[in-house]
Amino acid sequence: MPSFAPGQPLVMHREAVRPEWIDYNGHMNVAYYVLAFDHATDAMFDMIGMDAAYRDRTGFSTFALEAHVVYKREVAAGDPLRFEAQMLDFDGRFFHYIAKMYHDRENWVAATCEWISCGVDMKTRKPAPLPAEIAAAFQALYDAHRGLPKPPEAGRVIGIKRKAGAAA
Repeated sequence: MPSFAPGQPLVMHREAVRPEWIDYNGHMNVAYYVLAFDHATDAMFDMIGMDAAYRDRTGFSTFALEAHVVYKREVAAGDPLRFEAQMLDFDGRFFHYIAKMYHDRENWVAATCEWISCGVDMKTRKPAPLPAEIAAAFQALYDAHRGLPKPPEAGRVIGIKRKAGAAA
């Protein structure tokens, strides 16, 4: 089972912004932020031991149920990215985490993506408790992150902020 540094986010992935991810505004298109976060999630699953061989052998995987992206700063073609994860909650079947996308050279946060996902038995395609060895790895990651402060982007509600007394 992997070990995780207590009180430290998990550095799970690095990659550069690809030229084909750039839109007509000259920065990374919103859809590719989610793709890059998905690449990082796959890397985290590989670290935990839920890689392709494990999925093939056990018939077990995960499905994303909800995601919330916060775009903070633009990134451009060739910018180096670093992805870090913080496990916010885990109950054996569902897991809630937030990933941060950093500009890896300048160390500022470009975006965050908060996720709720669950274990899935691929035979039934329904939520199921994570198999013991994977559940233990998720629990170890959650335990390592329990002392971290909750990021301000976690649990946000989307909406227009209005001044008191302003008409909607």
